[in-house]
Amino acid sequence: MTIGIFINVIFFFVMGICSIVRPNSIVSFVELTPQTVNARNEVRAVYGGFGIAISILLVLAAYNENIRMGVLFTVACSLFGMAFGRIISLFIERPGFWPIFAIFMESFLAGLLLVSFDWGLILEG
Repeated sequence: MTIGIFINVIFFFVMGICSIVRPNSIVSFVELTPQTVNARNEVRAVYGGFGIAISILLVLAAYNENIRMGVLFTVACSLFGMAFGRIISLFIERPGFWPIFAIFMESFLAGLLLVSFDWGLILEG
């Protein structure tokens, strides 16, 4: 497992566990307050279950060459997609510190996955 994959595994796993155990802990950074059962369920699903699933998928990809490139590419694209959505938002309205910080964090995490690619396989066709 590369350090880039490992950092992503830890990030997604911790985010997932925190979201399931304390839904407010993750979304409070962007001033969301899940006050209803349905809202907390959504946070647990989107940030919790999804984060844990991604961390497990990354662990599997680290040790299985057959799925590695597809998983790394998909997760990296997802992270870049989130960062891109935040950049678009910058042109619509000015967010606070944490959404801007997230642009860099998501791009950094995606970059770590791209560094873990076997570029020889891609360049050789």
